[in-house]
Amino acid sequence: MFEQEIERYEQVRAEYQKRIVQRMDPNDYMSWHEVLFSCHSCAIEGNSFTLDDTRILQEQGLAMVPNGHSLLECTEMADHFRAFRYVTTHLDVPFDEALLRETNRLVTENTLAFRVPGAIAGEYTTQDMAAGDTVFGDHKKLIARVPHLMSSTAQAMEQGIHPMIVAARFHGFFEYLHPFRDGNGRTGRLLSNWILLRAGHPLVIIDVKDRSAYIKALRQIHSEGTDEFLISFFFDVSIGRMSDELEQKKKNTNLRSFLF
Repeated sequence: MFEQEIERYEQVRAEYQKRIVQRMDPNDYMSWHEVLFSCHSCAIEGNSFTLDDTRILQEQGLAMVPNGHSLLECTEMADHFRAFRYVTTHLDVPFDEALLRETNRLVTENTLAFRVPGAIAGEYTTQDMAAGDTVFGDHKKLIARVPHLMSSTAQAMEQGIHPMIVAARFHGFFEYLHPFRDGNGRTGRLLSNWILLRAGHPLVIIDVKDRSAYIKALRQIHSEGTDEFLISFFFDVSIGRMSDELEQKKKNTNLRSFLF
């Protein structure tokens, strides 16, 4: 299963690594993707920052609040920057609960107290949860499964399973467990990308315009008992973004001069 997706993905990834990743300064590449990833990941949760707003905040910090945005949105984005930098610079640590909880702590550090008074960033929920039209299970039983999810994912990374499959499978079941009061989506997307970066693969950035398809793929884990749709979604999103960036580079390289 997924042989065709893997073959197509690896063909595009080889060209992407050669023509984009290897030709950029590594710090510039990650800074660029910090803006892209943070903007879209937070937008999926309702943040209204545009890419330009996100870039301005990255460059100028909270001293510059873009017009039309609340301080809460700015703080959420600033927290996401810190979590992104932590995850992308700690690829040598174990994939365990310490990594999971620290990532969630950073993602929600300065917004959780406002949204959920009394909750502690990085700590598991102490009550049952619901989001949208989904009612999650008994929080104690779900949280008890987190250690197994982390250890089984770590084992899968060492067993030759394609990193995209591991990343998508982890993400789907982490969101199913939903162990934190806030930031589960952002935390899950960050750690899925930790898995990919650890294996030397580009990030998967789920565009906010694909939110409906993404939520549908997650729901199919509950409704149909399979993560096949989410894995295919991850492959499609990654192939699409890499292809778009390659096409942009080709087009801008061949742009005709308008100089006299």
